[in-house]
Amino acid sequence: MRSDPNSAALPQIAVRNLQRTVRVCIDDLEQFAAKALRECLQLPRERPTDLTRLRDILVVLVSDRRMASLHRQFLNQTGSTDVLTFQHGEIFISVETARRHARRFGNSLARELRLYIVHGLLHLHGFDDRKHTDARKMEKMQTRILTATNDKRRSISFASSRLK
Repeated sequence: MRSDPNSAALPQIAVRNLQRTVRVCIDDLEQFAAKALRECLQLPRERPTDLTRLRDILVVLVSDRRMASLHRQFLNQTGSTDVLTFQHGEIFISVETARRHARRFGNSLARELRLYIVHGLLHLHGFDDRKHTDARKMEKMQTRILTATNDKRRSISFASSRLK
């Protein structure tokens, strides 16, 4: 377990945009992702997590079509979803879904994408949201990290089923 994120080399985190439908600022997301990663690594965990073992993390922005394909291939579920996180350090985010959710929940697209990055990082750090109590704990951690990374514009409130 890494209690001090500066005591060992931090994983490298990169953001790659594979969709062409929605304009996003990759540089801003990559800077945010690096800050969020440092904050996540400061959260105490009882044992090592995927996040503490990884050397590289890749956030991949995809279309709804690509996300639906991944969702079907890896979870055997139909339709798109917002975030899929894989234990080897890949976080896939549907930008089209993020845009729809941003409008629905009154967020900017940038803030919604940041939320999804934090959500994926927390999954890599051993947090789960399948049970209601775990989802509430994960929500609390998301809010803490978004606040710590100076994203204080609006607190997050959403149903626990929003991010799965």
